[in-house]
Amino acid sequence: MQPKENPPDGHADVRIIAASPEVARRVAEVLRHCFATTEQRSYPADAAGGTRLQLTVDTTSAAEPARPWLETSRSSGKDGRRK
Repeated sequence: MQPKENPPDGHADVRIIAASPEVARRVAEVLRHCFATTEQRSYPADAAGGTRLQLTVDTTSAAEPARPWLETSRSSGKDGRRK
């Protein structure tokens, strides 16, 4: 499902799909340690089971683990991927 509009500048919408809710929550927790995030929203992933979590991260207020990586990725290319 595509978002109806883009997130504000400096933010990213993240979708986590995992076989179990616990795995999805662990991944979301790692993101929360690096970035300010919105409250996660949880949905069934598909008819076979699994979980989909969605949250928005604020890259303008990155915590220490993400800050050096963000600064390096911003200077390495417009799309954020290292060359």
